[in-house]
Amino acid sequence: MSEPTEVLAAAPPPPGPSEAPPPARRSVAARATLAGTVVSLLLIAAIVLGSRLLRDFDSALLPYAVATVFLAFGVAYRYTVWVSAPGARRLFKKGFGSFFSAANFKKAPTALPKMIATYLGFQKFLGARSRARWAAHQLIFWGCLLAAAITFPLTWGWFTFTSDSGSGPGYEMRIWGFKVLGFNSLDVIGWLMFHGLDIAAVLVIPGACYFLWRRMKDRGAITGQRFAYDLLPLICLIVISVTGLLLTFSSIFLHGGGYEFLAILHMVSVVFTLIYIPFGKFFHIVQRPAAVGMQLFKYTARQDEQVFPCKRCGEPVDTAPYVENLRGTMKDLDLGFDSWAEYCPRCKRVLRGTAYLAHVKKGFK
Repeated sequence: MSEPTEVLAAAPPPPGPSEAPPPARRSVAARATLAGTVVSLLLIAAIVLGSRLLRDFDSALLPYAVATVFLAFGVAYRYTVWVSAPGARRLFKKGFGSFFSAANFKKAPTALPKMIATYLGFQKFLGARSRARWAAHQLIFWGCLLAAAITFPLTWGWFTFTSDSGSGPGYEMRIWGFKVLGFNSLDVIGWLMFHGLDIAAVLVIPGACYFLWRRMKDRGAITGQRFAYDLLPLICLIVISVTGLLLTFSSIFLHGGGYEFLAILHMVSVVFTLIYIPFGKFFHIVQRPAAVGMQLFKYTARQDEQVFPCKRCGEPVDTAPYVENLRGTMKDLDLGFDSWAEYCPRCKRVLRGTAYLAHVKKGFK
């Protein structure tokens, strides 16, 4: 096995700009397009069947439903492209392999629900960076989750609220045509049922405003941010939440004044955001479960005490299966630096400095 200094010297030059893209890229695009088409058609079929052949489908919500179909296509397309990359493919296989492994469940039966709760739900890893960032992220996460749980089924015609009198106060909530719950719109449960989206908006607004303020003031965040990638998603969340609250305000306090304009503005912002999700920063929501699987993969390896020591100082680097997986990924990418995975971060810095002195020059004059 070659040392890192030898690898640096023997690294192949990067390919020239005139080289044509490999055929694999075209096949990945074709697979991604096929996956997106299949998922979109499945969603359309689910909308038709779930709304009882469109009997429960509200035509006023058609733009939202169409946007979710485009969202399904974009997510499937982007996810297929992402998984086709060597590094992501290994992450996907190892992550979901551990996620559904019966052997891992026998070793640590509480590990999976614990990681789902802490890594996906409460995102405790963000608390190590900043409590304020963790709190803001939690507000956005739970607000968006609540909004999605209400909006998507309503948009697809899966949820319906009916009243014998036509205007309440007694209502029935039905799912796929089956009665699930009866409630009075004037009591606490009824108020919560009809104002769930308002509650979600109240959660999202302070969280999104905090991150927007931070990106406008924090010098570290300003340095690498991009408007379309970092700022636009936050602005969209704020616009959706504010216009949603204004719709409620208009219907209660203004007797519907300005409601049509606000409804159109709200619809446009929601549709744009749904279509934008697969190609922006929010795509990490779809990627996160694979990362949970990778954490489980590392955790179960630690249970077996498969810790890989640094080749130079002997300090633990990570689990042995994880290091081997990292080396395999670097080989798949033809990077030629797989031996660096065997060293801890401190020793990597020392070896890089040694390689620089040996192969470039000793100091500056």
